[in-house]
Amino acid sequence: MALTRSQTRTVTRICWALSLSVVAVPFVFPFLWMISSGFKSATEIFGQLSLLPDTWRWGNYIEVFTYQPFARQYFNSIYIACAVTGITLILSSLAGYALARMRFSGAGLLMLFLVSALMVPEEVTILPNFFLMKWLGVMDTHVPLILLPVFGPHGVMATFLMRQYFVSLPKELEEAGKMDGLSRLGIWWKIALPMSRPALAAVAIITFLFSWNLFLEPLVFVSSLSNFTLPLALSNFTDPYGAPLWHLQLAATSLAVVPILIVYLIAQRQIIESFAMSGVKG
Repeated sequence: MALTRSQTRTVTRICWALSLSVVAVPFVFPFLWMISSGFKSATEIFGQLSLLPDTWRWGNYIEVFTYQPFARQYFNSIYIACAVTGITLILSSLAGYALARMRFSGAGLLMLFLVSALMVPEEVTILPNFFLMKWLGVMDTHVPLILLPVFGPHGVMATFLMRQYFVSLPKELEEAGKMDGLSRLGIWWKIALPMSRPALAAVAIITFLFSWNLFLEPLVFVSSLSNFTLPLALSNFTDPYGAPLWHLQLAATSLAVVPILIVYLIAQRQIIESFAMSGVKG
């Protein structure tokens, strides 16, 4: 008996859903194991391979906050990531619009110079940045953790993404803004910026994730426990002999991924649209 078109479409969707569910298992299982292991004891984590704990130890999540100032460290990561994201969005959108729409001498050379900065590993520049921040007197503060991502290679990548998106916008919109008496800054603020929400969302989540996961810079520039960010805090759940306290580390890690999941779930559609359009024009 032949299937109708709607039935064929339904069967196809079911097959795709089952196939994607099977493919997703290797990616989802470690995440679920991490969450469930946060409720186990240290001996149970390595004692048996099971997803659900025999005894739910809710006290692990309380001990995370009493073992060290985890709440303060959590707040440090949130406000640093938000500050880096906000500043990067403003500067990258301004620079990206200038490179896309304004014609000036050396624009192509400047773009080439900026893109070449993406090829320099952060390990190469960490020593000069250390002496620079020491000279500025901002060691053991959060200033380097905000300035370096904004003006480093990641800021260049954000500028490149915004530039690619602004290039794809119709020039007629800019001409209409000029006829209405808008300045360059007014066109950027009232026309270009509202239309670039998919690109802004992509830059925002990439920047937030980059700042959230920074480890080398906090390790070099921060020494006080109260100034730690989450990556440093997670590595600090150890016993007096330096061995990891896995039940606390996994519980703290489960809490650390919550903001990333929230940001990504909110902006995932805009991110896909931005990456799809970033290579349309160049």
